[in-house]
Amino acid sequence: MSNHFAGRSIESARRALAAQLKAAQLDEAEIDARILLGAVLGLDLTGLIAQAARPLTTAEASRLVQHAERRMAGEPVARILGTREFWGLPFRLSEATLVPRPDTETVVELALEILRERQISQPPRIADIGTGSGAILLALLHEIPDAFGVGTDLSLTALVTARDNATALGLAGRAGFVACSYASALSGPFDLIVSNPPYIPSAEIPTLSIEVREHDPHLALDGGNDGYDAYRALIPQASERLAPGGALIVEAGQGQARNIETLMAGAELTVDRPPKADLSGIPRAVSARKMPP
Repeated sequence: MSNHFAGRSIESARRALAAQLKAAQLDEAEIDARILLGAVLGLDLTGLIAQAARPLTTAEASRLVQHAERRMAGEPVARILGTREFWGLPFRLSEATLVPRPDTETVVELALEILRERQISQPPRIADIGTGSGAILLALLHEIPDAFGVGTDLSLTALVTARDNATALGLAGRAGFVACSYASALSGPFDLIVSNPPYIPSAEIPTLSIEVREHDPHLALDGGNDGYDAYRALIPQASERLAPGGALIVEAGQGQARNIETLMAGAELTVDRPPKADLSGIPRAVSARKMPP
């Protein structure tokens, strides 16, 4: 790719990059162009507008070409920049973590609703199973100043990423991280257990967008033949580790909510509310409670 950004003004470079991404049939070309250009220049939207007439330096133009090439090859903007915002907080990513998605904020919303309803007297104890970047756990700890939490993951790389995010967000003192399969190394009891487990049926992974299938870790995507392997392992473990009255909340794929509720009921958990839908109307956050004896 020739460096056709060299000598252009910031505004001209933004327009040229947006046109290039649009020609590559990328859905959010205008947004991607603004974010990538802003990252190269260290400017937010206001800065891009205020300095619109300033020409790019040779070094800036070269970095923008590199970003453009990676985006046109299907690499997500969040992977190119190494960070993604979730719940209004910045999260660093690694090759072992999913890119946090807005759909997953539905799990955080439902968790906060349930905790506020319960009004437990002691500081809430939270476990995030398959924590990845730590997004769900750290968003909850950010919202609940007296809560303590632990995140588990099979990947040591993911756990290092999550721990670094906890430190960057000033939450390291209230968050611990453990390498294990699901909740196997935890003893509990927990007031809340949350998880965004792998739930894509194995055969469907090759049909996912290039941004997901080539750049998200398959360990965090592959839910086995029918997509429910993780739920079968996780739900009974969570049931054993919940405090009486505690809740389990999991993210669900499209069309999976009812089967997940059946698995929860089979693990002696009580489904006492409908799933919470995401912004697209898909039942996304499924919950159940461990009833007091």
